[in-house]
Amino acid sequence: MEYGPPPLFNQGVSARARLAFFAFLAVTLIVIDARVDALNAIRIGVGVMLYPLQKVMLLPRDALLDAGRYVTTVGSLTRDNERMRRTTAEHAVELLQIEQMRTENARLHALQGLRERVGVHSQLVRVLYEPRDRFSHKLVVDRGASDGVQSGSPVIDEQGVVGQVTRVFPSVSEVTLLTDKDQSIPVQVSRNGLRSVAFGGAEAGTMELRFLAANADVVSGDAVVTSGLDGIYPPGLPVGTITRVERDVKDQFARVVMNPSGGIDSNSVLVVLQVDMSALPPPPPHGEAPVERPARRGPRR
Repeated sequence: MEYGPPPLFNQGVSARARLAFFAFLAVTLIVIDARVDALNAIRIGVGVMLYPLQKVMLLPRDALLDAGRYVTTVGSLTRDNERMRRTTAEHAVELLQIEQMRTENARLHALQGLRERVGVHSQLVRVLYEPRDRFSHKLVVDRGASDGVQSGSPVIDEQGVVGQVTRVFPSVSEVTLLTDKDQSIPVQVSRNGLRSVAFGGAEAGTMELRFLAANADVVSGDAVVTSGLDGIYPPGLPVGTITRVERDVKDQFARVVMNPSGGIDSNSVLVVLQVDMSALPPPPPHGEAPVERPARRGPRR
């Protein structure tokens, strides 16, 4: 009887023999390649054939690297855009502040020049706020009786007359604008010297010349200035420009509408003319003629 393994389980050469053979073959090939470089062509050919397979196998790695770079790039660009947007906003605010300061500086220079031209002692005041009375046009400024402001003092800007101080407190004052319905100012037309009185108009932001005859020599575009007859407003200050003249044969007077020259609604700094109100004559009693003021005489030579 045979006790060897059946043909189905016959394994041929033993594992040790095969290991020894392939180890010897590997060492032989290494020695031959190192000595005569005989396997270089084979290595190149195998590399060329395996290159597509390497690229395919590296696709997942490259995809992951590209995705990481994309996410990093998007995040970096987002941060850069946010930083640039914030920087742009900061620069825009700085530019607006610089422009506002430049405009304010120009207005202050203009107001200073106006103070010198008027020749009356004056002081700069800053507008604090506008009272919440819808039916009156007033401003509150940051100078009062302690600063020498007197009730009745004219208030102007670099463009013309703005209003008049009507109430004075220790540290603040109230200015009534020319467009207020209860405010009036003696004026004259620059073109022909026609005198009149300007009142706050019925339309918002306008003034009216009242009690002018229907045939009065006034036209649209005429400049109106202070006449100086009241002794409060210096003569020649711009008051407004006539925009509309309505004449009706049935009415005795013409309706003359004008826009104020001063910055009624856009001022932050104004000039108060400190007129000596005590030197003005008191208003005459009802029914009596006004007291004439003596004419000013120049110094004796």
